[in-house]
Amino acid sequence: MEEWILLGLAPIFLILIAAEAWYWRRRAPERYSLRDTASNAALALMHQASDAIAWLLVIGLYYAVYAHRLFDLPPASPWTVAALFVAQDFFYYWFHRASHRIRWLWASHVTHHSSERLNLSTAFRQSLTYPISGMWLFWLPLAWIGFEPRHIVAVVAINLAFQFFVHTQAVGKLGWLEKVFNTPSHHRVHHARNPQYIDRNFAGVLIVWDKLFGTYTEEDDAVPCEYGIVGQVRGHNPIRLTFHEWIAMFGDAWRARGLLGALGQLFGPPERSHSHLRASAAASEAATQVLGESPK
Repeated sequence: MEEWILLGLAPIFLILIAAEAWYWRRRAPERYSLRDTASNAALALMHQASDAIAWLLVIGLYYAVYAHRLFDLPPASPWTVAALFVAQDFFYYWFHRASHRIRWLWASHVTHHSSERLNLSTAFRQSLTYPISGMWLFWLPLAWIGFEPRHIVAVVAINLAFQFFVHTQAVGKLGWLEKVFNTPSHHRVHHARNPQYIDRNFAGVLIVWDKLFGTYTEEDDAVPCEYGIVGQVRGHNPIRLTFHEWIAMFGDAWRARGLLGALGQLFGPPERSHSHLRASAAASEAATQVLGESPK
């Protein structure tokens, strides 16, 4: 069901991408790149295929958990639908936050952050490895609570569809909506690699979770967002963009000292990984050279 919802919206997504690219064509042509956009499209197709297979494999588990549900919720009730929407968005927040703080999950999510551009096509930039990293585990509690699995899948798709619209630099701040909802301004912060913006604004639809749990940061007009990742991956090969962090992670785990060291590389925070520290050191050295200083 998730794939059908997103595929049904695909014509709208494509029209808006074309409109945004036309909008920036004379104002800031560097905000769109044909190769970058083509890479995003290829990654989206790969992700959709793996996601469809994953749901076929795990939907039985969802129904097994649903058979032991805590509550019998009337599926057609507007209150049930509203509760499912809010609950799924709550669990999405924690999935998204975990995807930045646990390297095993980051190995999938880093693909989405690997572009140095932010435009509507960036929303398509997803990894086919999400089922391996365990994204589907975060929605299982919804089935245990009593929400029907097919409705869970539909709400996950609606949440992801909403997020397409926040991947843009063409929309400024939106007044009172900024207080409740995830907006392009909030999500620009999330995609930025500036130190003050890293690991902030994990919201799917409702920004209130970030405000409740201390991860909210407002976009500062005096600090323009710089997009991409620490240790930027160059190139547009979808295979490399999908697997580069998995390869680095397993390499770091293999070279680590002892079992605890290996587990730290697999499941610790990404910034503590050997690869990240090497990339940070290289970036620092390059910065000092640009400034005409010798590294200390």
